[in-house]
Amino acid sequence: MTNKELAQLMFPNVTKTIEDYEKEYPKRDLPDGAVVSRYAPSPTGFVHMGNMLSCFIENKLPQQTNGVFYLRIEDTDQKREVEGGIDSIVNAIKMLGLNYNEGVISTTKQNGNYGPYIQSKRKDIYDTFIKYLIEEGMAYPCFCNSNELENIREKQKETKARIGYYGQYAKCRHLDNEERAKRIKEGMPYTIRLKSTGNYEKKIQFKDLVKGKVTFPENDQDIVLVKSNGIPVYHFAHVVDDHLMRTTHVLRGEDWLSSVPVHIELFNKFGFELPKYAHLGLIMIVDSNGVKRKISKRKDTDFTVESYHRRGYPTIALQEYLMTIANTNFESWRIAHPNAPLDEFEFSFSKVGSSPLFDTEKLINISKNCISKMKAEELYNNLLEWTKEYDIEFYNLLSENKEYSIEVLNIEREQKKPRKDFANYADVKRLNWYMFKKLFDEHKKEYQWQNIKDIEEIKIILNDYINNYYCIEDEKDTWFNKMKEVATKYGYAGNMKEYKENPNRFKGNITDIATIIRVGITTTSMTPDLYEILKILGKDELIKRINLI
Repeated sequence: MTNKELAQLMFPNVTKTIEDYEKEYPKRDLPDGAVVSRYAPSPTGFVHMGNMLSCFIENKLPQQTNGVFYLRIEDTDQKREVEGGIDSIVNAIKMLGLNYNEGVISTTKQNGNYGPYIQSKRKDIYDTFIKYLIEEGMAYPCFCNSNELENIREKQKETKARIGYYGQYAKCRHLDNEERAKRIKEGMPYTIRLKSTGNYEKKIQFKDLVKGKVTFPENDQDIVLVKSNGIPVYHFAHVVDDHLMRTTHVLRGEDWLSSVPVHIELFNKFGFELPKYAHLGLIMIVDSNGVKRKISKRKDTDFTVESYHRRGYPTIALQEYLMTIANTNFESWRIAHPNAPLDEFEFSFSKVGSSPLFDTEKLINISKNCISKMKAEELYNNLLEWTKEYDIEFYNLLSENKEYSIEVLNIEREQKKPRKDFANYADVKRLNWYMFKKLFDEHKKEYQWQNIKDIEEIKIILNDYINNYYCIEDEKDTWFNKMKEVATKYGYAGNMKEYKENPNRFKGNITDIATIIRVGITTTSMTPDLYEILKILGKDELIKRINLI
């Protein structure tokens, strides 16, 4: 029996050829140097920030080169697939503010001319390509069951041989086609393996865009290409997909680096041009036990894109943080170009660092900086969008009081050194609840009095100040001078220099008076500009609040 006859027995319904698919998926009409990249995740867990690092770079490269970025779902590991996994991936990309030119939109919708973009829907294509390998004698059916494979491994361990299915240990490699056909007709289950022509004693050199020149032994393993259920493994499927979808650059974690010899051999078997590979360092975390390890897409829910979105971290902050991981020169570029759009930074593989440790504090600082740069109305609109999904009570307050809310958000904002106390959108309510009358009325009051603690004295000073000194029309200097008058009237130094020269002459100083006004109106001792707070709240509200003390 010839190889072609065996292939026909195994795939009697495959009528298309590789040439048919070459015509169906022609080379893309793109300018020279244009990058075609893909984000190709498996729907087998949460989408964490490590996943999004490669997605972020894969999105950036085509932007820089007028290329194409597409989303492909690699769902061949169906045992580990989680419910809603595809939608979770699509939503994570949206949460990160990225757009792709083609690919999966949802479990039922796709866009583009190079699909299907879900691997489980590409079986007919894979069958054609694997049939070709069998016809050419470059692949074969393997009937070894799990017990037989375990026996091979045990024998290799005993003799201290390399573990794997190769050479003399590749039992089914040496069957003739008549025996293979007989077993297939008898209904014996089988996988399909690569018939490797590599020599482990020989070396191949591979140029990785991140790692540089890397040397490996040639692959000699007869790896499984198609499982017994007819579903291809990643090694085989990605070669077919990346070729037909005309992918030029493949980015993935460095844990795939050792698989490169297999992939080179498969591309060569088909005569396909090898895409450029870039193996990125894996983002690490220190877990609760103090162990440094890579992020898990099943365990580490705090590091998912959805988690950061839910906590209110702005999209731009997540992007900026990922770029600090992606390129070691980004932070110096950002310092030199503090207000430049992120798109103006040019990503370079030569600046990719090694496995970084996820730095939550750095993300928080970046986020504070990003929010501080937002105009009040921009922050309002972003806050409105976020609260609509995660805090409907605050959303209603913001919606009903747009102009007032923008005024509140603009305190210490659009100035040379804007406030940087908001790390995320959730912080706005947490740190500014007292500016919203409804929230203030409902809030349990816990006044953070500082040096002046006598409530009777506090009430006397506050009532005198609000009723006899405070005027909403006063300019800031006038306002502050009046507060100094109140301080002096009650035995507190109105001038800090005077207080420092002779502190024993005074009960305290002007800051103590400012503090009881601040706390009396807001309950907290830490707020932004007190002058702006008083002006925005209005005198009637101020009187109402001091009467509650």
